[in-house]
Amino acid sequence: MFRNASRPARWRAYTVGCVAALGIAAAAVPAAAASAVDGNDRYTAQEIHTFLEDFYGEHGPGNFARTYGIAPQLKEKVAANPEFDVLLCAQNIPVSIDVGPVTTAQSARVGWATVSTYWNGGEGKADFTAYVDLDATRPIQLLDVDCGFEG
Repeated sequence: MFRNASRPARWRAYTVGCVAALGIAAAAVPAAAASAVDGNDRYTAQEIHTFLEDFYGEHGPGNFARTYGIAPQLKEKVAANPEFDVLLCAQNIPVSIDVGPVTTAQSARVGWATVSTYWNGGEGKADFTAYVDLDATRPIQLLDVDCGFEG
């Protein structure tokens, strides 16, 4: 059965203290999260680098990244090239992937990095450029991939 007894005053003070501490912590979280983007609602170079590392992983993007991590125009480009993996600029799965430093063009609202794929046990290497939208008012997405050749 439930007891209907009042709690001692010390429990009320403890509860009020915990609620106050949680309120302060909750108020600090949005400020910390907001500092991750610049003052113009744009993703930072570090955020783009982290996104690209997560997107490509060690051996290429997974199904979730391919579905939700790319812009609609890039989805069309991928669909138009079924025999070629546009996101990796390849036809096979690489041994490993590295993401280089990110450059951002604030006026163009785009950031990019060179992505290096390694093949044949790490002996072969291919580079391509991945472009990301800087607009932090929308979820971060891969805008385009430049394989460095026509095709």
